[in-house]
Amino acid sequence: MNSRPRDSDGETAERTAARHVLFPAQDMEHFDAPDRALLTRGEGIYVYDSRGRRLIDGPAGMWCTQVGYGRREIADALADQALTLSYNSPWYTVNNPAAELAARIAEVTPGDLNHVFFTTGGSTAVDSALRFTEFYNNMLGRPDKKVILCRMEGYHGSTHLTAACSGRAGNWPYFDVSTERVSFLSAPNIRLSPGASEAEFLESLVSEFEQRVAQLGPHRVAAFLAEPLLASGGVLIPPRHYHRRIKALCEQHDILYISDEVVTAFGRCGYWFASQDVFDFMPDIITFAKGVTSGYVPLGGFAISERILARVTGPRAKGAFFTNGYTYSGHPVSCAAALANMALIEREGLLLHVRTLSPYFQRQLGTLRELPNVADVRGIGLVGCVECGVDAQVPGSPELNQAIARRVDRYCFDLGLIVRPIGSMCVLSPPLIITERQIDDAVSILREALVRAHQDWQRGDIR
Repeated sequence: MNSRPRDSDGETAERTAARHVLFPAQDMEHFDAPDRALLTRGEGIYVYDSRGRRLIDGPAGMWCTQVGYGRREIADALADQALTLSYNSPWYTVNNPAAELAARIAEVTPGDLNHVFFTTGGSTAVDSALRFTEFYNNMLGRPDKKVILCRMEGYHGSTHLTAACSGRAGNWPYFDVSTERVSFLSAPNIRLSPGASEAEFLESLVSEFEQRVAQLGPHRVAAFLAEPLLASGGVLIPPRHYHRRIKALCEQHDILYISDEVVTAFGRCGYWFASQDVFDFMPDIITFAKGVTSGYVPLGGFAISERILARVTGPRAKGAFFTNGYTYSGHPVSCAAALANMALIEREGLLLHVRTLSPYFQRQLGTLRELPNVADVRGIGLVGCVECGVDAQVPGSPELNQAIARRVDRYCFDLGLIVRPIGSMCVLSPPLIITERQIDDAVSILREALVRAHQDWQRGDIR
């Protein structure tokens, strides 16, 4: 075993991590340099770093800490289940929490999405849903019906297949992405169509979908994979009726509609699931993760329509097995955490709280539009995005806008707020338990950070 000497005063956890942990989004040039803060504990909507600084967790971890930190109810559920039954093989047995959780989720999914397949997180949830489309079409004798329609700026995961379906170009460099089965449509970003009305923009998106299906051939298109709102793509909200119009076309051509609700499910938009209640459409499959356990432990999955399953089950299955799965599918401890999390959301009325608080959250974020280095503010539910730019009279390059956003991010952290930096954007998706006063605190910090960054640009400190 290799060993390295410790610092004379005791090696810090930050340095230990830099020496031994390969991180997501790893800066490979400065490989051994500590480049991220050490968080030591969390409470409510706040986290604390190793220097004792209290920070509002603006992104709710990674869109996931719905009920906040330090919830005894979830910790107790984890401990109790670990002592009762810590694991079972999902290939041969089932456990009580998984069965109960599947039934509980089926109670709150829209329509007939009554069967639940459990995975380890969001990437594997989407990957498994896509694998089901392969199984489905092979079982129906349609081996050529395998193309997946996705959208630019969408994000669906980090497995080989889900990465290929993620239209964020920044994720592609230095990787080999298999795209022969993936076809990308335009992002529903109306700012890219200046002068177009919402109705005109909608028609252009629907027309593009129709033309792409015709070009590829309906017999080749298996699925449309889409987030209700493009989260990591910059909180892009499609025009009204977009999903319903696309779903009608999918039904016309027997294309499965997979709604990727890894971000939006479990209360982020004020409902258990956003597809029907917020965006007014009924998908064939819904994927979920993140908020299902409020981030306490990993868990994901998908819910699927009984109508779809009926075509490939029973006598029609002809002895076939859907063999996709994971060692930790339906893990009893994770499922126990999810049940406790859902009970908390229900008992504390957090869905109604989000619906009541969301207009205030969006209005307060909207006050930042008056600042000269804010190009756009948008959002829905408890998701908001502030897009940074330069002075309105001076067009900025994408690189400059991103540099401004990075400076805003740094100032926010120094002032006590974590934001999710995405290119030139600062995203907030706070824990669902946030209050009006805490929203005011977060927006006040973000405002100050934007002002400071603009002053830095005016002095020439940002280029």
